[in-house]
Amino acid sequence: MSKPKHILVIRLSAMGDVAMTVPVLRALVLQYPEVKITVVSRPFFQPFFDGIPNVNFFGVDLNKRHKGFIGLLRLFSDLRKLNIDTVADLHNVLRSKVVRTLFALSGKKVAATDKGRAEKKALTSLTNKVFAPVKPMVERHVDTFKQLGFAIDLTNAQFPEKAILSEEILSITGTKNQNWIGIAPFAQYESKVYPLDLMQEVINGLSENKNQKIFLFGGGEKEIQLLNQLLNQHENVIVLAGKLKFKQELEVISNLDIMLSMDSGNAHIAAMLGVKVITLWGATHPYAGFKPFNQPDDFCLTSDREKHPLLPTSIYGNKKVEGYEEVMRTILPQAIIEKIKKAVTF
Repeated sequence: MSKPKHILVIRLSAMGDVAMTVPVLRALVLQYPEVKITVVSRPFFQPFFDGIPNVNFFGVDLNKRHKGFIGLLRLFSDLRKLNIDTVADLHNVLRSKVVRTLFALSGKKVAATDKGRAEKKALTSLTNKVFAPVKPMVERHVDTFKQLGFAIDLTNAQFPEKAILSEEILSITGTKNQNWIGIAPFAQYESKVYPLDLMQEVINGLSENKNQKIFLFGGGEKEIQLLNQLLNQHENVIVLAGKLKFKQELEVISNLDIMLSMDSGNAHIAAMLGVKVITLWGATHPYAGFKPFNQPDDFCLTSDREKHPLLPTSIYGNKKVEGYEEVMRTILPQAIIEKIKKAVTF
Protein backbone atom coordinates (compact mmCIF):
# COMPACT_ATOMS: atom_id res chain seq x y z
CA MET A 1 0.00 0.00 0.00
CA SER A 2 1.47 3.36 -1.05
CA LYS A 3 2.07 6.09 1.49
CA PRO A 4 -0.90 8.50 1.76
CA LYS A 5 -0.30 11.84 0.15
CA HIS A 6 -0.18 14.99 2.24
CA ILE A 7 -1.13 17.94 0.02
CA LEU A 8 -0.40 21.51 1.01
CA VAL A 9 -3.05 23.84 -0.44
CA ILE A 10 -2.17 27.54 -0.56
CA ARG A 11 -4.99 30.10 -0.92
CA LEU A 12 -4.00 33.05 1.22
CA SER A 13 -6.76 35.64 0.87
CA ALA A 14 -9.86 37.08 -0.86
CA MET A 15 -12.98 35.66 0.74
CA GLY A 16 -14.78 34.62 -2.44
CA ASP A 17 -11.68 32.97 -3.86
CA VAL A 18 -11.07 31.00 -0.67
CA ALA A 19 -14.74 29.90 -0.62
CA MET A 20 -14.44 28.64 -4.22
CA THR A 21 -11.76 26.16 -3.16
CA VAL A 22 -14.07 24.46 -0.64
CA PRO A 23 -16.22 22.37 -3.06
CA VAL A 24 -13.04 21.21 -4.80
CA LEU A 25 -11.45 20.05 -1.55
CA ARG A 26 -14.69 18.37 -0.44
CA ALA A 27 -14.72 16.37 -3.67
CA LEU A 28 -11.00 15.59 -3.39
CA VAL A 29 -11.17 14.05 0.10
CA LEU A 30 -14.35 12.15 -0.80
CA GLN A 31 -12.79 10.63 -3.92
CA TYR A 32 -9.32 10.13 -2.36
CA PRO A 33 -10.00 9.25 1.31
CA GLU A 34 -6.34 8.33 1.86
CA VAL A 35 -5.26 11.92 1.16
CA LYS A 36 -4.51 14.40 3.91
CA ILE A 37 -4.77 18.14 3.18
CA THR A 38 -3.40 21.16 4.99
CA VAL A 39 -4.90 24.46 3.88
CA VAL A 40 -2.76 27.58 4.31
CA SER A 41 -4.83 30.74 4.52
CA ARG A 42 -5.68 33.67 6.78
CA PRO A 43 -7.04 32.55 10.17
CA PHE A 44 -10.34 34.34 9.50
CA PHE A 45 -11.22 31.74 6.86
CA GLN A 46 -10.73 28.67 9.05
CA PRO A 47 -14.52 28.14 9.58
CA PHE A 48 -14.87 27.47 5.83
CA PHE A 49 -13.01 24.20 6.29
CA ASP A 50 -14.47 23.03 9.60
CA GLY A 51 -15.92 19.54 9.40
CA ILE A 52 -14.29 18.52 6.11
CA PRO A 53 -12.65 15.10 6.69
CA ASN A 54 -8.84 14.91 6.47
CA VAL A 55 -8.51 18.68 6.08
CA ASN A 56 -6.35 20.59 8.56
CA PHE A 57 -5.88 24.34 8.62
CA PHE A 58 -2.72 26.40 9.02
CA GLY A 59 -3.34 30.07 9.78
CA VAL A 60 -0.74 32.26 8.12
CA ASP A 61 0.40 35.36 10.04
CA LEU A 62 1.10 37.89 7.28
CA ASN A 63 1.23 40.79 9.75
CA LYS A 64 4.02 39.49 12.00
CA ARG A 65 5.69 36.08 11.83
CA HIS A 66 5.18 35.52 8.10
CA LYS A 67 5.48 39.14 6.94
CA GLY A 68 7.85 40.04 4.10
CA PHE A 69 10.44 37.82 2.43
CA ILE A 70 12.02 36.71 5.72
CA GLY A 71 8.52 35.87 6.95
CA LEU A 72 7.93 33.69 3.89
CA LEU A 73 11.13 31.81 4.67
CA ARG A 74 9.76 31.25 8.17
CA LEU A 75 6.45 30.12 6.66
CA PHE A 76 8.27 27.57 4.51
CA SER A 77 10.18 26.38 7.56
CA ASP A 78 6.97 26.06 9.58
CA LEU A 79 5.16 24.18 6.82
CA ARG A 80 8.08 21.88 6.07
CA LYS A 81 7.70 20.38 9.56
CA LEU A 82 4.29 19.03 8.49
CA ASN A 83 5.90 16.44 6.17
CA ILE A 84 4.26 17.74 3.00
CA ASP A 85 4.40 15.52 -0.10
CA THR A 86 3.11 17.94 -2.72
CA VAL A 87 1.93 21.55 -3.06
CA ALA A 88 -1.15 22.98 -4.83
CA ASP A 89 -0.83 26.75 -5.16
CA LEU A 90 -4.38 27.92 -5.80
CA HIS A 91 -3.45 31.57 -5.28
CA ASN A 92 -0.51 32.01 -7.68
CA VAL A 93 0.68 35.42 -6.49
CA LEU A 94 4.16 36.53 -5.47
CA ARG A 95 3.89 35.28 -1.86
CA SER A 96 2.58 31.85 -2.78
CA LYS A 97 5.09 31.56 -5.64
CA VAL A 98 7.95 32.04 -3.18
CA VAL A 99 6.66 29.30 -0.88
CA ARG A 100 5.91 26.80 -3.66
CA THR A 101 9.32 27.47 -5.26
CA LEU A 102 11.05 26.69 -1.97
CA PHE A 103 9.13 23.40 -1.81
CA ALA A 104 10.04 22.66 -5.43
CA LEU A 105 13.72 23.30 -4.68
CA SER A 106 13.45 20.88 -1.77
CA GLY A 107 12.29 18.18 -4.18
CA LYS A 108 8.53 18.32 -3.76
CA LYS A 109 6.09 18.22 -6.67
CA VAL A 110 4.21 21.49 -7.07
CA ALA A 111 1.44 22.86 -9.29
CA ALA A 112 -0.21 26.26 -9.56
CA THR A 113 -3.59 27.42 -10.83
CA ASP A 114 -3.50 29.16 -14.20
CA LYS A 115 -5.69 32.21 -13.70
CA GLY A 116 -6.25 32.76 -17.44
CA ARG A 117 -5.13 36.39 -17.28
CA ALA A 118 -4.85 36.79 -21.07
CA GLU A 119 -8.40 35.52 -21.70
CA LYS A 120 -9.78 37.73 -18.94
CA LYS A 121 -7.98 40.73 -20.34
CA ALA A 122 -9.54 40.07 -23.75
CA LEU A 123 -12.99 39.71 -22.17
CA THR A 124 -12.80 43.11 -20.45
CA SER A 125 -10.96 44.99 -23.19
CA LEU A 126 -12.67 48.17 -24.36
CA THR A 127 -11.36 47.54 -27.90
CA ASN A 128 -11.32 44.23 -29.79
CA LYS A 129 -13.29 42.63 -26.97
CA VAL A 130 -13.62 38.84 -27.02
CA PHE A 131 -17.00 38.29 -25.38
CA ALA A 132 -16.75 34.60 -24.60
CA PRO A 133 -16.75 32.62 -21.34
CA VAL A 134 -13.36 31.77 -19.88
CA LYS A 135 -12.80 28.60 -17.89
CA PRO A 136 -14.33 28.94 -14.38
CA MET A 137 -11.90 29.25 -11.48
CA VAL A 138 -13.28 26.11 -9.85
CA GLU A 139 -12.41 24.10 -12.97
CA ARG A 140 -8.97 25.72 -13.04
CA HIS A 141 -8.38 24.45 -9.49
CA VAL A 142 -9.47 20.97 -10.60
CA ASP A 143 -6.82 21.19 -13.36
CA THR A 144 -4.20 22.07 -10.75
CA PHE A 145 -4.91 18.91 -8.75
CA LYS A 146 -4.92 16.87 -11.96
CA GLN A 147 -1.32 17.99 -12.53
CA LEU A 148 -0.52 16.47 -9.14
CA GLY A 149 -2.17 13.15 -10.06
CA PHE A 150 -5.64 13.71 -8.57
CA ALA A 151 -8.49 13.74 -11.11
CA ILE A 152 -11.54 15.26 -9.40
CA ASP A 153 -15.15 14.81 -10.54
CA LEU A 154 -17.46 17.66 -9.50
CA THR A 155 -20.61 16.41 -11.22
CA ASN A 156 -22.17 15.08 -7.99
CA ALA A 157 -20.96 17.73 -5.59
CA GLN A 158 -21.39 17.06 -1.88
CA PHE A 159 -22.44 19.80 0.54
CA PRO A 160 -22.53 19.91 4.33
CA GLU A 161 -25.69 19.34 6.33
CA LYS A 162 -27.57 22.46 7.36
CA ALA A 163 -26.15 23.74 10.63
CA ILE A 164 -28.15 23.28 13.84
CA LEU A 165 -28.67 26.80 15.11
CA SER A 166 -27.84 27.62 18.73
CA GLU A 167 -30.23 29.35 21.11
CA GLU A 168 -28.05 32.46 20.80
CA ILE A 169 -28.58 32.55 17.03
CA LEU A 170 -32.28 31.68 17.26
CA SER A 171 -32.80 34.56 19.67
CA ILE A 172 -31.92 36.85 16.74
CA THR A 173 -33.30 34.90 13.76
CA GLY A 174 -36.31 33.30 15.36
CA THR A 175 -37.31 29.68 14.71
CA LYS A 176 -37.43 28.74 11.06
CA ASN A 177 -41.10 28.45 10.13
CA GLN A 178 -40.91 30.57 6.95
CA ASN A 179 -38.74 30.62 3.85
CA TRP A 180 -35.46 32.33 4.68
CA ILE A 181 -34.02 34.72 2.12
CA GLY A 182 -30.55 36.19 2.59
CA ILE A 183 -29.60 39.48 0.94
CA ALA A 184 -25.99 40.66 0.80
CA PRO A 185 -26.25 44.05 -0.95
CA PHE A 186 -22.62 45.14 -0.78
CA ALA A 187 -19.34 44.32 -2.54
CA GLN A 188 -15.75 45.47 -2.34
CA TYR A 189 -16.14 47.86 -5.27
CA GLU A 190 -18.98 50.28 -5.96
CA SER A 191 -19.35 49.12 -9.57
CA LYS A 192 -20.62 45.77 -8.26
CA VAL A 193 -23.23 47.19 -5.85
CA TYR A 194 -26.89 47.30 -6.89
CA PRO A 195 -28.26 50.84 -6.31
CA LEU A 196 -29.72 50.98 -2.81
CA ASP A 197 -32.94 52.69 -3.89
CA LEU A 198 -33.61 49.74 -6.22
CA MET A 199 -32.57 47.25 -3.53
CA GLN A 200 -35.12 48.92 -1.28
CA GLU A 201 -37.78 48.13 -3.90
CA VAL A 202 -36.65 44.50 -3.93
CA ILE A 203 -36.83 44.23 -0.14
CA ASN A 204 -40.21 45.98 -0.05
CA GLY A 205 -41.58 43.61 -2.68
CA LEU A 206 -40.25 40.44 -1.04
CA SER A 207 -41.37 41.46 2.45
CA GLU A 208 -45.01 41.70 1.33
CA ASN A 209 -45.17 37.91 1.59
CA LYS A 210 -45.28 37.15 5.32
CA ASN A 211 -44.39 33.50 4.62
CA GLN A 212 -40.79 34.55 4.20
CA LYS A 213 -38.18 36.17 6.38
CA ILE A 214 -35.38 38.29 4.95
CA PHE A 215 -31.91 38.55 6.51
CA LEU A 216 -29.58 41.39 5.56
CA PHE A 217 -25.84 40.67 5.59
CA GLY A 218 -22.93 43.10 5.68
CA GLY A 219 -20.13 44.38 7.88
CA GLY A 220 -18.70 47.58 9.27
CA GLU A 221 -20.47 50.58 10.76
CA LYS A 222 -21.27 52.26 7.43
CA GLU A 223 -22.86 49.13 5.96
CA ILE A 224 -24.84 48.44 9.14
CA GLN A 225 -26.20 51.99 9.00
CA LEU A 226 -27.31 51.50 5.39
CA LEU A 227 -28.83 48.10 6.18
CA ASN A 228 -30.87 49.63 8.99
CA GLN A 229 -32.28 52.08 6.43
CA LEU A 230 -33.17 49.19 4.09
CA LEU A 231 -34.97 47.54 7.02
CA ASN A 232 -37.72 50.13 6.51
CA GLN A 233 -39.79 48.94 9.50
CA HIS A 234 -40.63 45.58 7.89
CA GLU A 235 -41.34 43.05 10.63
CA ASN A 236 -40.06 40.13 8.56
CA VAL A 237 -36.73 41.78 7.69
CA ILE A 238 -33.78 41.38 10.09
CA VAL A 239 -30.36 43.01 9.94
CA LEU A 240 -27.83 40.33 10.92
CA ALA A 241 -24.73 42.47 10.36
CA GLY A 242 -22.90 43.18 13.60
CA LYS A 243 -25.01 40.76 15.65
CA LEU A 244 -23.28 37.44 15.01
CA LYS A 245 -19.75 36.07 14.83
CA PHE A 246 -18.54 35.03 11.38
CA LYS A 247 -18.95 31.30 12.08
CA GLN A 248 -22.51 31.95 13.29
CA GLU A 249 -23.28 33.86 10.09
CA LEU A 250 -22.11 30.82 8.11
CA GLU A 251 -24.51 28.67 10.12
CA VAL A 252 -27.41 30.98 9.30
CA ILE A 253 -26.44 31.06 5.61
CA SER A 254 -26.46 27.24 5.51
CA ASN A 255 -30.13 27.39 6.57
CA LEU A 256 -31.21 29.90 3.90
CA ASP A 257 -33.54 28.85 1.12
CA ILE A 258 -31.87 31.34 -1.20
CA MET A 259 -29.25 34.09 -1.14
CA LEU A 260 -29.39 37.28 -3.21
CA SER A 261 -25.88 38.66 -3.57
CA MET A 262 -23.70 40.88 -5.66
CA ASP A 263 -20.68 39.39 -7.43
CA SER A 264 -19.03 39.07 -4.01
CA GLY A 265 -17.73 36.72 -1.34
CA ASN A 266 -21.19 36.11 0.10
CA ALA A 267 -22.31 34.53 -3.17
CA HIS A 268 -19.46 32.02 -3.03
CA ILE A 269 -20.00 31.30 0.67
CA ALA A 270 -23.67 30.46 0.07
CA ALA A 271 -22.75 28.35 -2.95
CA MET A 272 -20.11 26.34 -1.05
CA LEU A 273 -22.82 25.52 1.52
CA GLY A 274 -25.20 24.24 -1.16
CA VAL A 275 -27.58 27.20 -0.99
CA LYS A 276 -29.29 28.61 -4.10
CA VAL A 277 -27.70 31.94 -5.09
CA ILE A 278 -29.08 34.70 -7.30
CA THR A 279 -26.26 37.08 -8.27
CA LEU A 280 -26.36 40.61 -9.70
CA TRP A 281 -23.59 41.72 -12.03
CA GLY A 282 -22.60 45.31 -12.87
CA ALA A 283 -19.18 46.09 -14.36
CA THR A 284 -18.24 42.42 -13.99
CA HIS A 285 -19.71 39.35 -15.67
CA PRO A 286 -20.04 35.61 -14.94
CA TYR A 287 -18.11 34.90 -18.16
CA ALA A 288 -14.94 35.88 -16.26
CA GLY A 289 -15.10 32.56 -14.39
CA PHE A 290 -16.44 33.68 -11.02
CA LYS A 291 -20.02 32.43 -11.29
CA PRO A 292 -20.95 30.83 -7.95
CA PHE A 293 -20.37 27.08 -7.87
CA ASN A 294 -23.14 24.73 -9.00
CA GLN A 295 -25.62 27.51 -9.83
CA PRO A 296 -27.61 27.66 -13.11
CA ASP A 297 -26.67 30.36 -15.60
CA ASP A 298 -30.07 32.04 -15.33
CA PHE A 299 -29.43 32.73 -11.63
CA CYS A 300 -26.90 35.34 -12.81
CA LEU A 301 -28.72 38.59 -13.61
CA THR A 302 -26.43 40.77 -15.70
CA SER A 303 -26.60 44.40 -16.76
CA ASP A 304 -27.89 45.14 -20.27
CA ARG A 305 -25.12 44.73 -22.88
CA GLU A 306 -27.29 46.13 -25.66
CA LYS A 307 -27.34 49.46 -23.86
CA HIS A 308 -23.79 49.04 -22.56
CA PRO A 309 -21.84 46.99 -25.15
CA LEU A 310 -18.46 47.44 -23.44
CA LEU A 311 -19.55 45.21 -20.53
CA PRO A 312 -17.84 43.60 -18.80
CA THR A 313 -15.38 46.41 -18.17
CA SER A 314 -13.62 44.80 -15.23
CA ILE A 315 -12.80 41.40 -13.75
CA TYR A 316 -12.97 42.46 -10.11
CA GLY A 317 -14.97 45.69 -10.40
CA ASN A 318 -12.02 47.95 -9.60
CA LYS A 319 -11.93 49.74 -12.99
CA LYS A 320 -14.25 52.63 -13.78
CA VAL A 321 -15.41 53.48 -17.30
CA GLU A 322 -17.10 56.80 -18.03
CA GLY A 323 -20.79 56.41 -18.78
CA TYR A 324 -20.94 52.96 -17.16
CA GLU A 325 -21.45 54.02 -13.54
CA GLU A 326 -25.18 53.20 -13.53
CA VAL A 327 -25.27 49.99 -15.59
CA MET A 328 -26.94 48.01 -12.80
CA ARG A 329 -30.07 50.14 -13.13
CA THR A 330 -30.83 48.04 -16.20
CA ILE A 331 -31.52 45.09 -13.84
CA LEU A 332 -35.09 45.76 -12.76
CA PRO A 333 -36.22 45.10 -9.17
CA GLN A 334 -39.29 43.19 -10.37
CA ALA A 335 -37.06 40.85 -12.41
CA ILE A 336 -35.08 40.04 -9.26
CA ILE A 337 -38.24 39.44 -7.22
CA GLU A 338 -39.69 37.15 -9.90
CA LYS A 339 -36.42 35.20 -10.17
CA ILE A 340 -36.43 34.58 -6.41
CA LYS A 341 -40.09 33.54 -6.47
CA LYS A 342 -39.43 31.01 -9.22
CA ALA A 343 -36.34 29.63 -7.49
CA VAL A 344 -38.02 29.07 -4.12
CA THR A 345 -41.33 27.37 -3.39
CA PHE A 346 -43.38 29.81 -1.33
